[in-house]
Amino acid sequence: MISKKIPHLFYGGDYNPEQWPSEVWGEDIRLMQEAKVNFVSVGIFSWARLQPKEGVFDFAWLDELLDLLHQGGIGVNLATATASPPAWLVRKDPKVLPEDPNGQTYYPGSRQHYCPNSTSYQESSRALVRALAERYGQHPALVSWHVNNEYGCHFPACYCDVCAENFRDWLARRYGRIETLNETWGTAFWSQAYGEWEEIFPPRKMPTHPNPTQLLDYQRFMNESFLRLYKGEVEILRDVTPEMPVNTNFMAGHKPLDYFEWGALQDFTSHDAYPDPKPGEEGEIEGALANDLTRSFNKSVPMVLMEQVSSQVNWRGVNTLKAPGQMRLWSLQAVAHGAEGVLFFQWRASRAGAEKFHGAMVPHVEPAKSRVFQEIKGLGEDLSRLDDVLDSRIRTECGIVLSYENWWALEAGSKPRTFSYFSLLKENYTSLWRENLPVDFVVPGEDLAKYRLLVVPSLYLFRDEWAEWLRDWVHAGGVLVVTFFSGVVNEKEHIHLGGYGRPIRDLLGLWVEEWQPLHDDERVAFRFEESARREEAVYFTEKIHLEGARSIARYTEGPFEESPVLTVNDFGQGKVFYQGARFSADLQREWLGKLADEIGVQAPLKVPEGVELTVRTKGDREFLFCLNHQKETVAFSLGPLRGRDLLTGQEVAESLSLPPFGAAVIEKQGNEVKKEG
Repeated sequence: MISKKIPHLFYGGDYNPEQWPSEVWGEDIRLMQEAKVNFVSVGIFSWARLQPKEGVFDFAWLDELLDLLHQGGIGVNLATATASPPAWLVRKDPKVLPEDPNGQTYYPGSRQHYCPNSTSYQESSRALVRALAERYGQHPALVSWHVNNEYGCHFPACYCDVCAENFRDWLARRYGRIETLNETWGTAFWSQAYGEWEEIFPPRKMPTHPNPTQLLDYQRFMNESFLRLYKGEVEILRDVTPEMPVNTNFMAGHKPLDYFEWGALQDFTSHDAYPDPKPGEEGEIEGALANDLTRSFNKSVPMVLMEQVSSQVNWRGVNTLKAPGQMRLWSLQAVAHGAEGVLFFQWRASRAGAEKFHGAMVPHVEPAKSRVFQEIKGLGEDLSRLDDVLDSRIRTECGIVLSYENWWALEAGSKPRTFSYFSLLKENYTSLWRENLPVDFVVPGEDLAKYRLLVVPSLYLFRDEWAEWLRDWVHAGGVLVVTFFSGVVNEKEHIHLGGYGRPIRDLLGLWVEEWQPLHDDERVAFRFEESARREEAVYFTEKIHLEGARSIARYTEGPFEESPVLTVNDFGQGKVFYQGARFSADLQREWLGKLADEIGVQAPLKVPEGVELTVRTKGDREFLFCLNHQKETVAFSLGPLRGRDLLTGQEVAESLSLPPFGAAVIEKQGNEVKKEG
């Protein structure tokens, strides 16, 4: 439970009353009560309203609003309002504004127009945070703090002169000697050697491929720059209100920030998820992935879906409307994957501004005549019936390794081909999701004791110490799957010499000599050793030399004909599989699902395609979430399962029928169904 002030699942959204006259606020409170809203985020973009001039604060409107919300029984996630600097700050110091690699300045008129290393921004934002904390820290409506908003969303890296100076200082602290930097960056290549720190610039626009280690260090530096902003605000909030939960919202597929590092600093993790509801886009998989990622960033604290849309967004080329029932289903999916709250952007649809066509809980039309608002009310009723699920957790036996510095390095260019790390992660996640096997994402070095199956997709950047981490786990009985283009460089972006994959050569029982990347329309045939079944590799292929591993499948054509494409190596009590090419989505699912089944990792029930199952547990209590993502009714056997559907209050047994986009949350009786984990 995030806060004893709200012993329920959080329900609500971003509330921006500064966009409306105060006469509307009373209606807002009434409608929130009607919809069973209990939690709203306030003030996210209100810096200019809170501080119209330097040294001048206007809190009267916020005083009135928080009092009204408290009287209405609605808790507040109070934002520090630092995500969008006011015009007066930019006028005072134009160096607040960020610059892109081309030296282009980004100006006010949108949002997030600030350089993370600007002293003026840091000082002014922290002054605002202290004023808010001291004024509202003891307000009875306050439930939690919301720091900034979506760090690095629209401007993930600044390249201005201020950042250049800070980058040089960061490098001097990191390397100590300029000679060490030259060795690490490999500056003997292309005459890039530096004699003084002042000669170094951020990786701005260059004639051709930039130094890859310089790029990697700059992403590390920018991650730390934004994190320093967050820590500066949090330090004030914890000083003034030490017992109040603190959080900032993530975006699950956001590459620039190392969310594992950020997650460790959250009292609860949260994220903003906007899967595309367009038919065929499989938004349900994107939503599940976003929830599991966010939950994984700090597995010891609760998770909240901080933002989603009620109907349709406004920023795609074509903004598909969620089908009736789809918003409810995807909201319950978040709870199924561990969320302790479901919120939206935003409460009331804006009348003006860049997001006036972005869906909201209260749309532009009269609420009583709005399909969307009626669904919002229905979801509030559903969530109010799920109090028993609070403080339960997802048990997982499958993990997927995710390294942000690998992400940064792999996609930096000048590789055998262009890689999309997130698509490789998603591909393996999807394979397990379709088998209804719950998944955690795992940072290298994390405790692996609870996992039985671990997938390592394309861990190109591989630190030497990670090898021992994997060896110990596999030797104790773990089953490891490593995919192509792994173990190629170290943390300096220097090649591991002696055959690709050298850090885990003994673990894999093989080494890689060379690779052949494939064009999108290219296929290379291979066959399985035992069955002679034929399949095709896509995307990337490798020439593998066995050193103890056994071949499961071999190429039947191409430059690597007869070279293994899929191998297995016994290591201690465990096994290591190496996949030297990308497979089709169907084959990836089939072989990972079969492997999981062979080691006893199984779904709770056998269900039709398109039905998602998860189990949340709390002590001896188990809650089975059944979600139908199909547009037609599905029915399936429950086997020996007996229980009560918390959404309807009805007892269920033998079988279950779910309408299109239907859901059930069954508290199981007894232990008839195998527990996850």
